[in-house]
Amino acid sequence: MVIPLLNCDMGESFGNYTLGLDSEVMPFVDCANIACGFHASDPHVMRQTVRLAIEHGVKIGAHPAYLDLMGFGRRSMAYSPEEIEDLVLYQIGALAGLCQAEGTAIRYVKPHGALYNDMARDPDLLKGVMRAVRAYDDSLPLMVMATADPEPFRTLAADMGLSIWFETFADRAYDAQGHLVSRRLPDAVHHDEATIVAQAVTLARGGALTASDGSALTLPCDTLCVHGDNPESVAAVRAIREAFGNLESA
Repeated sequence: MVIPLLNCDMGESFGNYTLGLDSEVMPFVDCANIACGFHASDPHVMRQTVRLAIEHGVKIGAHPAYLDLMGFGRRSMAYSPEEIEDLVLYQIGALAGLCQAEGTAIRYVKPHGALYNDMARDPDLLKGVMRAVRAYDDSLPLMVMATADPEPFRTLAADMGLSIWFETFADRAYDAQGHLVSRRLPDAVHHDEATIVAQAVTLARGGALTASDGSALTLPCDTLCVHGDNPESVAAVRAIREAFGNLESA
């Protein structure tokens, strides 16, 4: 059994505004998805987050988004695939420069928010993102949403000459197709720590979740998204890390 990597969105503070408990959660994750300035962050925050990741031996990933500071990158925007390619490449380059200054490098790419969701539905947008990653460094994995039917993603990635990491969530409910249940619906987000840890362990073991319609759902899981928004989230991450440690030693 290969234990999935724990990834967390980080570096989302901006100027005088602080978001997330990056320093508290960083010791317990494997991958830091660092905002690149379009939906959150600024150059100083980005560089400080890079340094924090280096301190804890955490892989650094570019976390590009739509140019939407006001909406935190959560609003879909009408970019062409060609514009998406340039937008993503620009943000990777910005973070790469700060990484180079600190003697490290980007290890993967995970798009953020609406861009991430839109590329999962639109193959042309996904190709634009993939072209950007390939143009920068075709050895970098691209993180994509795990679904009940991962083969189209695998096929496209193979055609584009890229590797992909399928991402799952421990604190979200899924529908029968493997899509996240909308936050607007009841019980879309798990808040109980025991429930979150149990779902993380099930995903790590390759077991079946119970989808929102009661059906069994199995998802590929290379990496698991966790959050460091508040002390309760950080506690859940620590509990998942401990549970994964028990799986490795079993």
